Amino acid sequence: MTEIHIVTPANRNLYEEVLEQSLRVRYSIFVRELGWAALQRPDDRDVDAYDQPDTVYILAIEGERVVGGQRLYPTTRPHLLSDVFPHLAHVKGIPTGPDIWEWTRYFVVKERRHGRTDCRLLAAVQEFGLEEGISQLTAVVETWWLPRFHEAGFKVRPLGLPHLVQDKWSIAAAIDIRQDSLDRVRTLAGIKQPVLVRRGPQRPVRDLTIPPTRH
Repeated sequence: MTEIHIVTPANRNLYEEVLEQSLRVRYSIFVRELGWAALQRPDDRDVDAYDQPDTVYILAIEGERVVGGQRLYPTTRPHLLSDVFPHLAHVKGIPTGPDIWEWTRYFVVKERRHGRTDCRLLAAVQEFGLEEGISQLTAVVETWWLPRFHEAGFKVRPLGLPHLVQDKWSIAAAIDIRQDSLDRVRTLAGIKQPVLVRRGPQRPVRDLTIPPTRH
């Protein structure tokens, strides 16, 4: 059974090996499979400036294997959209605030992409946001995500026009955290109970941000 675990600064020490595995899985997907050459590293780990000690990770774990995941980062500090892709939000601007987090590095391993792992991860990000008082996520996604979000019941607002990123048409968007969106994706996936697994000490993530370091 795939479990969806929340990794925060409060319980990160329980997940160090799992996090290391997730960075290598990300590398295999984003660099080797998708060809994101800018992410190439000699250690075969996908690590960038937004993998910080206070980054939140939502990881799909099957046994001891990471099969999917996603990353959340506070918009109250420089983040991927503000640092690298501000031109994608040229129409509406970049939403920021303590209740707005950036959503990046969504992945599912190839052999789990046609099962329930994907829907469970989408449910997890809504569930986590509702529990933590997050009202909105920002993300840069390929445009094919827009009908997928619509099907899942997510309320999405484009922040600008599509641009080519890594030779793929991509767009910056704001995604609302809403109970009806969570209800919709749960229905699609046949999920009847909360999906999040929380191990170890818990504190609100908005209380856990620490001064950033840069790689």
